[in-house]
Amino acid sequence: MKQRTAIVMAAGKGTRMQSDLPKVLVPVRGRPMIEYALDALRRAGVNRQIVVIGHRGDLVRQQLADREDVVFAEQTEQLGTGHAVMMCREALSETEGAVLIVAGDSPLMQAESITALFDAFDSRQPACILGTGYRDDPTGFGRVVRDEQNRFIGIVEQKDATSEQQQLKEVNLSCYVFECGDLLASLDALDNTNAQGEYYITDCPGLIMAAGKEVMALDVLKPCESLSINTMEDLAVVEAEMERLQANAS
Repeated sequence: MKQRTAIVMAAGKGTRMQSDLPKVLVPVRGRPMIEYALDALRRAGVNRQIVVIGHRGDLVRQQLADREDVVFAEQTEQLGTGHAVMMCREALSETEGAVLIVAGDSPLMQAESITALFDAFDSRQPACILGTGYRDDPTGFGRVVRDEQNRFIGIVEQKDATSEQQQLKEVNLSCYVFECGDLLASLDALDNTNAQGEYYITDCPGLIMAAGKEVMALDVLKPCESLSINTMEDLAVVEAEMERLQANAS
């Protein structure tokens, strides 16, 4: 069986969730939210899952101890999403081919979307694919910018977007597939010269393009996959959407 590898971001605190638990362990309809994401990855054939832990990471280890396809990387300092991936270098040392990066706080991740991204990567062999989606209200999301030939140009964050770019509805949903070598090279080039002093994985596609490699944006993610959980209000929205999807499937 072909190895498929994913990095799952799971180091965040649950401060805004009114919980002392790591955010990914906050229950969604009775199950820790990360369990849904890991199940979707498994259904998509991802047989090696590198879970990046941080705040109270011992609890995440305990929760996932029975999952034989999970290994852990530890982010002891919260220095951004790019830094979290840097903590996976050792786990990636013998990895070849595609590496998927997803957020552990997105329990509505769909196996079909993950499969579509891997299939596109296998057939096209780019250095990176961004999984994107469309939102009727894209407020707060990084916009995906394309040229006249519909080729990916870059991601523009809300605060940096022109009034025209703010009208774009295709958004970055923090879901990427990288060729492992190109990912590691872009991490070497990543810096933290920004207002937060953090390393951002969103900068990696641009670094890869600057190195002359192909980066694609593929709009295969469904609207529900844009629903991540940061607050109790987000949790209520996700649970309602899960109920709606379950009712439609029955």
